[in-house]
Amino acid sequence: MSKKKSDTGTVTTFGQGSVRATPDLMRVTLSIETRASKVALAYGQAGERVSAVTAALRGNGVADADIATSGLSVRTETVWTEGQGNRITGYLATADLTVALRDIDATPEASGADASPGPAAIIADAVEAGGDDVRLGGLTLTFADQEGLLARARDAAWDNALAKAEQYAARAGRALGPVLEITENAASAPPFAPRVRAMSAPVGEVAFAAAVPVELGESEISASVRATWTMD
Repeated sequence: MSKKKSDTGTVTTFGQGSVRATPDLMRVTLSIETRASKVALAYGQAGERVSAVTAALRGNGVADADIATSGLSVRTETVWTEGQGNRITGYLATADLTVALRDIDATPEASGADASPGPAAIIADAVEAGGDDVRLGGLTLTFADQEGLLARARDAAWDNALAKAEQYAARAGRALGPVLEITENAASAPPFAPRVRAMSAPVGEVAFAAAVPVELGESEISASVRATWTMD
């Protein structure tokens, strides 16, 4: 005997899921600023500083693919004087590097002489190599396998939505039937909000007897889903 239309029904629930993990990828922005009386001098000095910084990075095991030039410019510097207007006093060349540091660890250089340098030491060496012309723009902590963590968060969100649906169906004296619709909530908060630490001031005059510690902490990836089931 077939069921009447009034015997069927649906239940819709929203599920939330999250995964916490320690970031394992760091993106660092390094800038080089050189001043000179001629364009070619400023540009050439910037090139020398960039070469020194990238050599330090490569010497600490950073791969070529993880070092990218993200900006390059040369502009005039002027001063205004009464009766003469703006007068060119020199030229400023700027080069920006974006560096990815992988397999970072919260306890740097803790495993002896054969251990790879930690992110704090790598950054300190790069800044020291560039001298007074280096600017540290900041860093972003994130995950190399963000999609893998997001998949785990989706599983947790689904389990959460399913548990709610089963509970509601049971309270209604029904059994949960097939799924009719699944919608991921793309309008929710971004799955990962990176932590940025900015420092735009010159850092060449800082004594690097010890590298500035970099604390990784934990970050959270989240997902949410809306699902609708029939009820038998």
